[in-house]
Amino acid sequence: MSGDGVSVVLVHGAWADGSSWSKVISALSAKGIAVAAPQLPLMSLSNDVDVVEQVIERAKGPVVLVGHAYGGAVIGACTSSKVSALVYVAALAPDLGEKVTDVFYRSPPHPMSPQLAPDIHGLIWLPDGAFARAFAQNASDDELAVLAAVQRPIAPACITSPVDSPLWKKVPSWFLIAEEDRMIPFETQRFMSERMQAQVWSRSVDHTPAVTEPDVVTDIIFEAIKAVKR
Repeated sequence: MSGDGVSVVLVHGAWADGSSWSKVISALSAKGIAVAAPQLPLMSLSNDVDVVEQVIERAKGPVVLVGHAYGGAVIGACTSSKVSALVYVAALAPDLGEKVTDVFYRSPPHPMSPQLAPDIHGLIWLPDGAFARAFAQNASDDELAVLAAVQRPIAPACITSPVDSPLWKKVPSWFLIAEEDRMIPFETQRFMSERMQAQVWSRSVDHTPAVTEPDVVTDIIFEAIKAVKR
């Protein structure tokens, strides 16, 4: 399929950067779809939203906005009228007045989930080994090496700020539930997707399917694109 003027903006989550979308970018580009993957500073939610809004402003045509993990909070906080569909990939979707931490810690953590705390600089990093144990347990050794090498820490200000009324209340949404997720519990993802009244895809994938099962991610994005074109 071709985008026929629809653009896609891919928003990464905590402990990642735009390279985590590389396989999805290749698949979308091969179909002639314009795609961008901004790099989030991860210093505050409002700053990250500003970065994404600037990229949306430059995009041509209607936009399918895709968020992974923390990136779900970012896309939900965007306000651009160019956004015609939202796609949540194992993502967090806080409601009005909620913080990212409210939904992240809504359910008991997976036994393999890492302990998270700020370092002496006030930044939260994934502990050693957490990429292999919880973030992307289905990834290859080479993929894990890249994920660890490009890791970007997140500041507490990103996850402790209450959000305004989210965009998913106004724009059609799709949600890929990661059934093997060890970072965001399945029950939490199901709760958020039902609350959003999203089109739900539930698949046996880990927390980072853009790396480990990119075809599943591109397929749900294609569904959103088709809906926008209709």
